Amino acid sequence: MRFNFDLSEPSTDSRLSLTPKEEVEWVPLQKHPVFSAPDAVRNGGGKFNGAPKNLVAWDGASRLYYWDQNAQCLHRISVRLGEPDPTSILAASPSKVMRADVKLNFEVSRISINRNGSALLLIGSDGLCVMYLYGRTCSSDNKTIICRTVSVGSQIYFSSSNVIRTLQVSWHPYSDTHLGILSSDSVFRLFNLASDVMQPEQEYYLQPVEPGRYRNAASICPVDFSFGGDHLWDRFSVFVLFSDGSIYILCPVVPFGSVYKWESILEIYNDAQTFGLRSVNSLAVRNSSLAISWLEATFPEVAQETIDEGDLPALKAHPHALFDSSVSLQGPLRKICHGGEDESLAVRGAECEGRAVSFLYNLVSKDSIVVTSWSGGQLQIDALADEIQPVWTVNIPPRLCVDSQDRIRGLAMICEPISGELPVVKLDQPLDHTVWLGHPPPLLRLATVDLALPKNTESGSIITMSIDPLMQERIYVVHDGGIDSVVLHFLPFTSQTRGKDETNRSPSVHPVLNTCQGETSSPSPLCGFVSLSDSFGYSWIVGVTSTQECVVIEMKTWNLLLPVQIDSEKKSVDLGAKKERDTPDIISKELLSGPKVILLPQASPNLRSVAADSIEGRSTLHQYFNLFQENYVEYAHKVHFELKHHAPQLKRIIDDQHARLSEAQNKILKVEERQSRLEERIDHVVQQHNSLEQRLQHLRNLPGAHKKPLSGAEHALKAELDHFEGVELDALHSSIEALRARLRRLTQSPEGRPGNQQRQTLGKNYVQDAQISQLRSLMEKLSLLNSENLKKVKVVESALKKQESSRY
Repeated sequence: MRFNFDLSEPSTDSRLSLTPKEEVEWVPLQKHPVFSAPDAVRNGGGKFNGAPKNLVAWDGASRLYYWDQNAQCLHRISVRLGEPDPTSILAASPSKVMRADVKLNFEVSRISINRNGSALLLIGSDGLCVMYLYGRTCSSDNKTIICRTVSVGSQIYFSSSNVIRTLQVSWHPYSDTHLGILSSDSVFRLFNLASDVMQPEQEYYLQPVEPGRYRNAASICPVDFSFGGDHLWDRFSVFVLFSDGSIYILCPVVPFGSVYKWESILEIYNDAQTFGLRSVNSLAVRNSSLAISWLEATFPEVAQETIDEGDLPALKAHPHALFDSSVSLQGPLRKICHGGEDESLAVRGAECEGRAVSFLYNLVSKDSIVVTSWSGGQLQIDALADEIQPVWTVNIPPRLCVDSQDRIRGLAMICEPISGELPVVKLDQPLDHTVWLGHPPPLLRLATVDLALPKNTESGSIITMSIDPLMQERIYVVHDGGIDSVVLHFLPFTSQTRGKDETNRSPSVHPVLNTCQGETSSPSPLCGFVSLSDSFGYSWIVGVTSTQECVVIEMKTWNLLLPVQIDSEKKSVDLGAKKERDTPDIISKELLSGPKVILLPQASPNLRSVAADSIEGRSTLHQYFNLFQENYVEYAHKVHFELKHHAPQLKRIIDDQHARLSEAQNKILKVEERQSRLEERIDHVVQQHNSLEQRLQHLRNLPGAHKKPLSGAEHALKAELDHFEGVELDALHSSIEALRARLRRLTQSPEGRPGNQQRQTLGKNYVQDAQISQLRSLMEKLSLLNSENLKKVKVVESALKKQESSRY
């Protein structure tokens, strides 16, 4: 039995009275009219621009949202999970059609709904809008709901004179109005949709490379980010992934006005006082003091000892920032070293092919799991081996925006890593060597999973990941070829707490959905995916193909995490004995063993002298005759009866053997008939082989056949050039575009921006001419470096062509 909210709404609710009343029909979700329209094939099915698409969203209760690319509208579908049986989902037909009150001038590639289901993001490469699902009005035909829709950050990302691209957009897990955006200019921004949708509330300029130190261009190009989970300082953390696979952490990052549990804040507050202030290390005391002062200013109720925990179940974050310090960019996270392991392995580069494309943070009980996907089709699964702690860089003050009452309305800061080499963390280090020292948490490698995806695209595979809402150990991986399920069986802290010893058990990978029609056909990526679950322990996945076909699959959860048990006491079964046992007995073993051995009575010494017709002789003969009759005569009768009884069965066996013999003879005759044709075909194949050998010999005589293979140094140079062309050039171009965008924004007059008259900023309001000239010189140097690298590449290519032509 399932409990669901009825779609029909009470007439007493005046707020929803504008919605037209109509009859509702419950149909299977995959047969809903939205997914079986005649023009479904034309709904963007053949277009795929390389960016992952997801046009399906779920509010976590009973409503499914689907964006119709062809009709430019949003379908709200009420669903009943697990009805009429646990393997199916019913959907209300017709669906509620919702449209934006403004015309969208971009193609929507992904939608995302906030925590309470009141707003939905429409994300595209050329635009970003938020659609408010409540406070709506009906259209003139009373069939379409018009929703208020506003653009977010259009002046920063989508203006005609700007080239900054949005890389990832995500709702904050502890706020219904805050939005996190990572862009190509290496800036992470937090927008508060309740106050200002054009200007960000917080800006963090990421600089993973220290000034004056050169690294490859891929190390400064961000790719993806993820917010932390509900665990200690993880809830205040932002994980940022760069193109070379390096992971950095921003902590603390708190949206203004976000709400957190009282016991969660009190736990990290007591932890800082216990392990930080009482430490013998001065660095740990300083870091913990900064964290305590930040907590007391952001959550003033923590410092008030008179407040009881039951009086305040939740705390609201107040706007605050340290005036002389900026949040440090912790990283890159390094692999932890075991006792006898080489320390150079901790700082080794990427072990997978291609470039990093997506990132996922997953909290399973006490373990913080991070998963990095690569364009080559691999997944790197790591666990944080230590807790995250906040770190600030002193003497780098942030830029604050305050109102007339000196209340903080916005902030911006430059985030740099801590200067100097970070120590290599080992498992056998004591607690005092790692706690509150400002070191980023090390990574414990759990597994590297190869999805074995087809390598038929130049840019690599596009991979997105999501977590099963019912079982956190399961991760869904959506790629060009379909959907795979990865189940984690070993978790360092969780397995230790539960007393499980599954250290050597690797994750299990199960294919869930294959979108390839055949081995030779190209994969068809999904344009929608969502995972559903109910309170009864059932889980489903819903996928929408590029042809607008809906697929519903029930996912089993109860037996995936059960350990593999082997009965060691069970004896192995002898194959010969099993065969003998299964074969029916034609003659019993008792008869085959012969008559029973009888014990003759002890004869008297003078038995030979006794006459046969005497009384003693007759008695002895009678006794021997009875013994013979009881054993040998009865055995003969049993043999006769068995042979007579098993005669039909023996006849059937003989007939079966004769039938098999005749069948084998017929097959032999057919083979003999085909032998002549096989010989002719073999002769033809031999002739073709000889002809191919002659053609191959002619090809070997051509000048190009004498080309020598590349040496090791030439192979290394070619690999370096390929990497430079595939990753480094794109990274340099994006860096130049970001610098140009920043320069354009700085050179524009601040008075032309809307809302600047109402903002009062601390510090200088205008950028000095020296800083602008320095930025221009840096951009010119970067452009010269790019042009010199291009010239070097052309020189190397021309040298290789000359060398190849000289070999002919």
